[in-house]
Amino acid sequence: MTEPLDVAKLQRRLAEFAAARNWQPYHTPKNLVAALSVEASELVEIFQWLTPEESTRVMADADTAHRVTDEVADVLAYLLQLCEVLGIDPLAALDAKIDRNERRFPAP
Repeated sequence: MTEPLDVAKLQRRLAEFAAARNWQPYHTPKNLVAALSVEASELVEIFQWLTPEESTRVMADADTAHRVTDEVADVLAYLLQLCEVLGIDPLAALDAKIDRNERRFPAP
């Protein structure tokens, strides 16, 4: 049985991966944000010319599903690395943002 995944464990794996390759000098907030933007753009590219209906079925095609999954993983990896470098708890940040949005946009 594998150990359940959590954000902190994934951040440690990413840090260990980068350290083993001596990539930490390049993992500045500016570079990580740029890389995050590039990976998000690669995800957008997959959906760029799809109709709304086609986009809802994107995971039905195995090749496209694999590409989407990989790009989502890349976006998340860079976001988690950015949070680690800046000392942001991504789950706490999201929880606080949802709280603010609930106050800002109350349900009818």
